Amino acid sequence: MSKLVNVAILGATGAVGTELLELLDSRNFPIASLKLLSSPRSAGTTLTFKGEKIKVEAVEATSFKGVDLVLASAGGSTSKAWAKTIVDSGAVMVDNSSAFRMNPDVPLIVPEINPEAAANHQGIIANPNCTTILLAVAIYPLHQFQPIKRIVVATYQSASGAGARAMEEVKIQSQAILNGEAPQAEILPYPLAFNLFPHNSPLTDTGYCEEEMKMVNETRKIFNEPTLKVTATCVRVPVLRAHSEAINLEFGKPFPVAKAREIIAQAPGVQLLEDWQQNYFPMPIDASGKDDVLVGRIRQDISHPCGLELWLCGDQIRKGAALNAVQIAELLMDKDWLKPTKTKEITV
Repeated sequence: MSKLVNVAILGATGAVGTELLELLDSRNFPIASLKLLSSPRSAGTTLTFKGEKIKVEAVEATSFKGVDLVLASAGGSTSKAWAKTIVDSGAVMVDNSSAFRMNPDVPLIVPEINPEAAANHQGIIANPNCTTILLAVAIYPLHQFQPIKRIVVATYQSASGAGARAMEEVKIQSQAILNGEAPQAEILPYPLAFNLFPHNSPLTDTGYCEEEMKMVNETRKIFNEPTLKVTATCVRVPVLRAHSEAINLEFGKPFPVAKAREIIAQAPGVQLLEDWQQNYFPMPIDASGKDDVLVGRIRQDISHPCGLELWLCGDQIRKGAALNAVQIAELLMDKDWLKPTKTKEITV
């Protein structure tokens, strides 16, 4: 990556935005210039990049002039509002929101799985949902060895998935409970400290919430398996950072556990973490701040001869969001795919 590019972070002051900034620094992304953009509410604050203080600007129509790459993490409505402006300016937007993930003209990319799909972008590339990324990275190597027929997953999602303010709210609630006071919920619908509840995203007509359907639909798109059977139950738990998932996989024939461990141990972006003697397996505190998805407790499903059980933990802010976006950007640079190969206006 010898060429330098002009980069903008949209949503720079949020939990994912500040992580993007840190990753661009630590991974030495080739930046010629950097713009930090936010809503007017956060404009004027300063963030540090490579020892230099950069003032955060309020996003406006001229913000993307001369920009090559936009890393967007400011929510779906903001991405939709600025997508046309960004693409018309000649920049590529790697979008962390759900706004374009299921658009057939927008690649949905996990670089360890479907990097080649990024070549066909038309100015927008979608970053998958955090739980989907963690799931996909862990199980796709198994799917390559022996196709998965059905995925059953239950998630245990940390406060970080709802942003920096939700993380702070859990801390405040925890202190209130320890002081004998009633916890107050403002960011999340219910108190999360010392509590848990099914994911609070809107429910669909099927009885599944939107978060659960993201896992279903996005996994199918990333794997290029439109009929893959997937079911999910998503739960918000009182953990500050890093999501966990309990996964049951059904294959067409038995999958040797030893082979599954061998494959997971060699998979990119994954770390096998198992100590059966100590009953020690991945925990959120192990995964927090780490790039790899931690996988363990791989075992035979005793209820089905063709089933495997496994457990994972992954940092929602890093691989579940910011790191995957930066890896997409690195892929575009490495393959010289920054400019779209064809032009077609994407419906916003």
